[in-house]
Amino acid sequence: MDQLKPSPANLCPLTPLTLLERAAVVNGNCPSIIYTATTTTTTYTWAQTHRRCLQLASSISSLVKRSQVVSVVAPNTPAMYELHFAVPMSGAILNNINTRLDAHTISIILRHSESKLIFVDHLSVSLTLQALSLFPPHLPKPLLILITDDEHRSTPIPAVDNKYFLDTYENLVRKGNPSFEWVRPASEWAPMVLNYTSGTTSSPKGVVHSHRGLYIVTLVSIIDWSVPKHCVYLWTLPMFHSNGWGYPWAMAAVGGTNICLRKFDAPKIYSSIRAHNVTHMCAAPVVLNMLVNHPISDPLPHPVHILTGGAPPPSSVLLRAESIGFLVCHGYGLTETGGVVVSCAWKPEWNKYPMTEKAKLKARQGVRTIGMTEVDVVDPDSGSPVKRDGSEIGEIVFKGGCVMLGYFKDPENTAKCLKKNGWFFTGDVGVMHPDGYLEIKDRSKDVIITGGENLSSVEVESVLYANPAVNEAAVVAKPDEFWGETPCAFVSLKSDVSPKPTEKEIMEYCRENLPHYMVPKTVVFKDELPKTSTGKIQKFVLREIAKAIRSSSSLRTTSRM
Repeated sequence: MDQLKPSPANLCPLTPLTLLERAAVVNGNCPSIIYTATTTTTTYTWAQTHRRCLQLASSISSLVKRSQVVSVVAPNTPAMYELHFAVPMSGAILNNINTRLDAHTISIILRHSESKLIFVDHLSVSLTLQALSLFPPHLPKPLLILITDDEHRSTPIPAVDNKYFLDTYENLVRKGNPSFEWVRPASEWAPMVLNYTSGTTSSPKGVVHSHRGLYIVTLVSIIDWSVPKHCVYLWTLPMFHSNGWGYPWAMAAVGGTNICLRKFDAPKIYSSIRAHNVTHMCAAPVVLNMLVNHPISDPLPHPVHILTGGAPPPSSVLLRAESIGFLVCHGYGLTETGGVVVSCAWKPEWNKYPMTEKAKLKARQGVRTIGMTEVDVVDPDSGSPVKRDGSEIGEIVFKGGCVMLGYFKDPENTAKCLKKNGWFFTGDVGVMHPDGYLEIKDRSKDVIITGGENLSSVEVESVLYANPAVNEAAVVAKPDEFWGETPCAFVSLKSDVSPKPTEKEIMEYCRENLPHYMVPKTVVFKDELPKTSTGKIQKFVLREIAKAIRSSSSLRTTSRM
């Protein structure tokens, strides 16, 4: 058997791009995309989407060379979906840029990525042009393509934009060759996307993923969540956030229908669920929190599967979501893993527990998906596994095909997290329970050390979220001369709560539900907590505010951050 070697017949590079070809054959007449703009609704079939992506890839290949970076500044529109296939099918590398970033950060990303072409949504034109204006005079600027909504597709490029834009998105689709031979990767290890981290703790880093890694995470996403054929998927998770956790490609694999939303709020989500019979959606805990706090007259007409992740969801939020009719699955991943790689796999014997206990179990991150080789919690210094007791804290580490190739032009940070012992060190702090299920306790920078005790801010936040008056909560370290650090709670209250709880009442509530050393010594009320462009609470901003608070007395403020 040793004489049997790989051959061209069995050594085909893995890539999620092949899933679109199959979708066009198997589900050609099934709806692929439904999108309602201001006045019109557009529906494409999988055959149409395949054809449009080939035409677009053909046009892109005439504008950039292979392996050059093509950036996209757009929300969840059909164009954003199609570009997940068309850009890599042209041989270029896809770089989605968060539309909520400021011009300075976008300028840094464009320069660092050496982007050659940018697809710009018409509502992000001013932001993108401002970002380009920050380029040094000697640095050539990328070409620009304007994305408009469907009702504007035949409209000429606005005069104000003629100076900047090479063409429109729909013109590129129209001009492209539908018989284009798309560029298959010579190696499955070839880069396919370049994503930038949200920068909650430091400057954004460029994460490079291969065709192989994204193929694995795409198939794992389907299997682990038990996604059925022809599901109806509502796009509330931004596609610019880790490529929508791989679900643009996963929907092609199952012939699902993508319900694209340019923007949304709770009423829009609920109306879309009813109008399109939505079966699945992904949502960060902040969106889940928004849904459970929005009053609805009737429960959902049918169960809707929600995959949540991005931050540890409080068990109280999970409990309320399931009472409405959402079937919540909890997953964990990072930009560096390309999608969800740990999930709270449900055990049948847990069904006998009361709802509160089930919500606590579901709040844990869980076990590795089948696409990961190993997941563990280790001592960051020795590398030895922590005790499986649910209390000893260590750093979460991964091994598996979904892990990134590395950080673009950043060998130092790549070496720090992809260590020689074969583990990817996440920077997240967690525990391993006796049953082998992982639970995140904090980011390593968010652990509070008070009087020599390690305090998990996530545990305090979970108690705060259980208070019926609390809408959002975050806990950070506040410097203290005696204790070293003490927990400082930032809280936003629900608008319909009356009377509003006082700082003392919030502290007393925590004291009833936590060890005394974990009770916040300071409470700061805010109308709204600061968030990153992907919806995560910006604790580094709150830490700076906490540092400026000299006394340990509590504060109330209505200023927005």
